[in-house]
Amino acid sequence: MENQQPSFESVKTGDELQPMNVPITVPLIAGGAIATRDYFPGHHDRDAARELGSPHVFMNILTTNGLVQAFVEGWAGPKARLMDLKIRLGAPNYPGDSMKFTGSVTEKNDATRSVVVTLKGSNSMGAHVSGTVQIALP
Repeated sequence: MENQQPSFESVKTGDELQPMNVPITVPLIAGGAIATRDYFPGHHDRDAARELGSPHVFMNILTTNGLVQAFVEGWAGPKARLMDLKIRLGAPNYPGDSMKFTGSVTEKNDATRSVVVTLKGSNSMGAHVSGTVQIALP
């Protein structure tokens, strides 16, 4: 059964998004860094990351940003329009872990036909990312 994409009228404050689990892998971390032109060695070279005091390569903020956007847009559907995204990083994402996204609708704006989703992405060490996304719905 296909997911029904929400309309502005169908969404209520307090509605929860379907959680999304993201396995954290070396290809995800290194590929995300390279795709965003972030060539900092800590994102693709384990030895360099260890020299920095990190146990392994770690995810960059731009990859996290893209995963946040994918989580919310996956719920909102292709007719939605991203208006604003604000995130804060916490615990690092390392290979071998996973990150679980959860979120809920915390505001509705009739004038812009938009909603604000407050979200969190957590791994085994705690919150990797938290923030809000404003998205206009059809």
